[in-house]
Amino acid sequence: MSNQKAMATAIDQLLEVMQALRTPETGCPWDLEQDFASIRHYALEEAYEVVDAIERNDMRDLKEELGDLLLQVVFHAQMAKEQGLFTFNDVAQGIAAKMIRRHPHVFGETTIIDGQDVHANWEVIKAEERQEKGKDDSLLADIPHAFPSLLRAVKLQKRAAKIGFDWPDTEPVYDKINEEIDEVKTATNQAEREEEIGDLLFVVANLARHFKVDPEAALRAANQKFETRFRHMESQGLNDQMDLEAMEELWQHAKHAEG
Repeated sequence: MSNQKAMATAIDQLLEVMQALRTPETGCPWDLEQDFASIRHYALEEAYEVVDAIERNDMRDLKEELGDLLLQVVFHAQMAKEQGLFTFNDVAQGIAAKMIRRHPHVFGETTIIDGQDVHANWEVIKAEERQEKGKDDSLLADIPHAFPSLLRAVKLQKRAAKIGFDWPDTEPVYDKINEEIDEVKTATNQAEREEEIGDLLFVVANLARHFKVDPEAALRAANQKFETRFRHMESQGLNDQMDLEAMEELWQHAKHAEG
């Protein structure tokens, strides 16, 4: 059996499994109870688990997590098929057509010199697609509200920067961060604090963008660093009877233990 045929057979098997799970009378009660909204969070969770496997360089786990993510696509496609909206084939054909359309230098006559040209052309095509949809002609259209907040902040900032609404370098960004910190300090109630901290985080995301740093990845790394150090502190006897000075000493020891 050819690789292409084997792949088609495997996908068909997965589609059949999901259809069986959703078949009234004989299917799985839990699967039959679900709708688009009730399982939407699983798509996010599985996507994050894919990222986690990549960052741990665990290829065995990555294979499994990609399967779990694919299952979410198949699940939503099956529910859509039941309602006469679209099928898995429609999804696959749609993304294939989109990739062909967005790569005219591969499938058409456009000449591209380097990756920067590819990115610029990609953005032009996306803008044309947004215009064709006719729903929202804003430059900020189609940036999903469900994105993690730091990621969405960077996406919004990048779009605004395309027409020159951006700081020229990092110096004014630093000034803005200091300004936002002062506003956090002078906030007089919880609502003001929440608003000002939101503004501060938005500007920090902007600083990350100027340095071409992914703020989500940077914060994940910081979280991991804190967890590693805290676990080291626990291994060295950390307990709730210690005063802050003793805890700080353990923290410094954990930092030095990292080499």
